[in-house]
Amino acid sequence: MSLHAGRSLSAFELADRLQEARARTLLLVAGVSESDLRLQHDPLMSPIVWDLGHIAHFEEVWLLENIEGDTPGREGLRGMYDPFRNPRAGRAALELPGRADALGYLAEVRASVLSLISDLDLTSSAPLLADGFVFRMVLQHEYQHGETILQTLQLKQGALWSPPRALGCLPTAAAPNELDPAMIRIPAGTYPLGTDDRSEAYDNERPRHAVELPAFRMDRTPVTGGDWLSFMADGGYERPELWADEGWAWRTEAGIEAPKYWRREGGRWLQRLFDLERDVDPRRPVCHIDYWEADAFARWAGKRLPTEAEWEVAALWDPSEGRMRRFPWGDDPATPLVANIDQLAFDTMPVGSYPAGASPSGCLGMIGDVWEWTSTPFHGYPGYRTFPYPEYSEVFFGSEYRVLRGGSWATRSGAVRGTFRNWDYPIRRQIFSGLRCAADD
Repeated sequence: MSLHAGRSLSAFELADRLQEARARTLLLVAGVSESDLRLQHDPLMSPIVWDLGHIAHFEEVWLLENIEGDTPGREGLRGMYDPFRNPRAGRAALELPGRADALGYLAEVRASVLSLISDLDLTSSAPLLADGFVFRMVLQHEYQHGETILQTLQLKQGALWSPPRALGCLPTAAAPNELDPAMIRIPAGTYPLGTDDRSEAYDNERPRHAVELPAFRMDRTPVTGGDWLSFMADGGYERPELWADEGWAWRTEAGIEAPKYWRREGGRWLQRLFDLERDVDPRRPVCHIDYWEADAFARWAGKRLPTEAEWEVAALWDPSEGRMRRFPWGDDPATPLVANIDQLAFDTMPVGSYPAGASPSGCLGMIGDVWEWTSTPFHGYPGYRTFPYPEYSEVFFGSEYRVLRGGSWATRSGAVRGTFRNWDYPIRRQIFSGLRCAADD
């Protein structure tokens, strides 16, 4: 069993994880100027200083008010940092604090939390405290906002942001044509989907339930930049027959002709990653594509997008043990030895770079690098119950969203697992998103 789930955490472990999460948040914003922290760089994203205050306020609400029964939260800040009262596009108009005040709020709340942890009954059976759920929820919330901040920094106006790149030598990648077979066959069967874990899994991952699947095939690796260049060279963005009607209307209206952050220079296609621009690498997963682009590519390739049930089975089902793993490689937590995660690479890696992270089916790279679009709308599983608040999952259920799986290089290890469900509008491209294809058997 993973050390990250299924048991209570000691006060020492909680304090250590909270401090590590905060150190990463502060690392990401350390070189960002006051004006860039306060600027709304794109209507899709908050000013970064709002994200910082929201991280502090979420922690204050859940770890001081809801557990300790402390005084009610600050009403002015509660209103400012309520994401439903203040949608992203309007957050620049709020009376946002400056850098020093935002960092001070983070520090003040954290000091209060650390002072109470040693006095809490961490073996309590109360739903929020049991197995450390509320602490893991607050940790995951901060991890997730780190990825959101990175999306904003990639969109940054003015001078480009220089990441604190800190990843050394990497596993050696196999050439894509050495990865055989190109698709993996998954036999028909009845499989357990989701989880009953209540120590870290969100409500939308529960409960575990049986799904019956016909046999299907799954790409061994994510679609690469080289694959995408072939799609483009074959007129992929100019052929309406490859696109769903809604997707073609969006492509036409938005004038999309390549993944976000790609540009043509003569006969070359270049890709920008923060302050780095290079030729599109044919070996790395394509990134920053929306659902409609992914869907069109799959049609062009004579395939389709997988359902999220197919994705989860290809990633986690271990036929030798007759069970689902927590991760493709087993039950141990994600590390940079088995997957490209945890932010410090600030980049995707060539497909096949992490053979130790292979799933039992033989699929590679199913955790990390890029979020992978599925064809599944975001709904609750059969037997779904909201916990602990509807604004995380329930209010987003509907056919207007599509589920993404697997995390990206920008996802922290504590915020990704095989059952984790992300979701977004089909037109979103600022997320670190790619795809792998499936096909009927």
